[in-house]
Amino acid sequence: MFHVTSSALIGIKAAPIIVEADISRGLRSFTIVGLPDAAVKESRDRIRSAIKNSGFIFPRGRVTINLAPANIKKQGPIYDLPIALSILLANGEISNEKIGNCVIAGELSLNGNVRKIRGVLPIALMAVKQKLKTIYIPENNKHEATNLDDLETIPVKNLKSIVEHLNNITVIEPSTLNTSIENINKYDFDFCDVKGQLLAKRGLEIAAAGMHNILLKGPPGTGKTLLAKSLPSILPNLSVPESIEVSCIKSVSNCEHDAKLDTKRPFRNPHHSSSAAALVGGGTWPQPGEISLAHRGVLFLDELPEFSRYVLEHLRQPLEDGFVNISRVTGSYTFPAQFLLIASMNPCPCGYLNDPKSACMCTYAQINKYKKKISGPLLDRFDIVIEVPNLLSKNLTNNKTPEPSVAIRNRVCKAFEKQKKRFNKTSINTNNDIPPGKISTYCNMSEYAEQILHAAFEKQKLSARGYFKIQKVARTIADLDNAEIIETQHIAEALQFRP
Repeated sequence: MFHVTSSALIGIKAAPIIVEADISRGLRSFTIVGLPDAAVKESRDRIRSAIKNSGFIFPRGRVTINLAPANIKKQGPIYDLPIALSILLANGEISNEKIGNCVIAGELSLNGNVRKIRGVLPIALMAVKQKLKTIYIPENNKHEATNLDDLETIPVKNLKSIVEHLNNITVIEPSTLNTSIENINKYDFDFCDVKGQLLAKRGLEIAAAGMHNILLKGPPGTGKTLLAKSLPSILPNLSVPESIEVSCIKSVSNCEHDAKLDTKRPFRNPHHSSSAAALVGGGTWPQPGEISLAHRGVLFLDELPEFSRYVLEHLRQPLEDGFVNISRVTGSYTFPAQFLLIASMNPCPCGYLNDPKSACMCTYAQINKYKKKISGPLLDRFDIVIEVPNLLSKNLTNNKTPEPSVAIRNRVCKAFEKQKKRFNKTSINTNNDIPPGKISTYCNMSEYAEQILHAAFEKQKLSARGYFKIQKVARTIADLDNAEIIETQHIAEALQFRP
């Protein structure tokens, strides 16, 4: 019995899979067992052609491949290369010296070339965890695995080259460690491009500093979309662990991505026609949705009421928990979803309710129906709600350059550093992540600030969630002011941003 180690993707994580090959006498047959899906079963013809076209002999007898453990369903073409190597190993065409302490994954073409696959970074992380020393992957995926220490990455062009490498006929040079993380601070949108809207900019600064969810409301053409797209330019860079985490999600998804680690936080802007599965994740073999692709970054929902209410309600649980669980017959999959939600909407269907420049043409029933598209529980999950009004002509013609994103970003980074020190050795990352049971620990208020908050709770009839969110936002405002105690002005400003 001969075997090769490969891997199965389970959500954004990988599990080791042992590919066993047995060649016995009997009628010619090629069987793959161990819960393979259609793509794995179809690999038999690819593997047979790849072995023959690479100049090797495919066994004449009965070939049986077992993918163990058998209780994990296997999907995709990543098992082509390990299955082919296990057959050649069983047939005596490969030396058993180098193939023991390694993991192998790759898709084969009919001529034996090795094609790019998805999920290489989680597979590489699994190899490090299992203390495997070497990973053999397609050449086009080599930059993903070289982001990790303690793992030798061998890029494979074709089946023949890896067989000759394993037999010590030729040597494939390992890929060098990619220690340079892409530190790109160039953004398409900057706050200096936004005229006026000082209140909205202040709200976005607070939202960025504490990763608080924010809703922008106002008539068309006031700059809501431009403000939202400028938000990533004031967010701090990703740390190395965060960058690896974000890259793992991109690696297993079907979207194109750069294999190099990037310090820029993701920004996702799905269309309002997106389905629940596209937004949250799903499918027969669950894939990450937009909320997971926005992990550690920003999810922008433009024209929020145009999204299906059924779709929007799927956001409620991930917004609170920071992850989404998707259950299927094949198993339960967990995808991370800690993101800053920013949304924009008009005050009514025509967009000009209470606008001094244009008259609203909507009836009361139309306005009421429009507002009901967003449920109260979802609206309550926005920490900050800001009115973005039409600007006066003097604001647009003013030649004074608005404050650039760099200056705002410096203040946000300092607030992030304060939170990093405060939440050291805990699972909390930002002020928005503070659980209700820890509010009193981390949100110390002055006596008069507490009185103002209690009075607002009674007068505005806040929910318990809203009560705690005000304290979290006030904590962030205090961090921006470099204050240890939440004072009255911090609570007052936080109350100003409540819906």
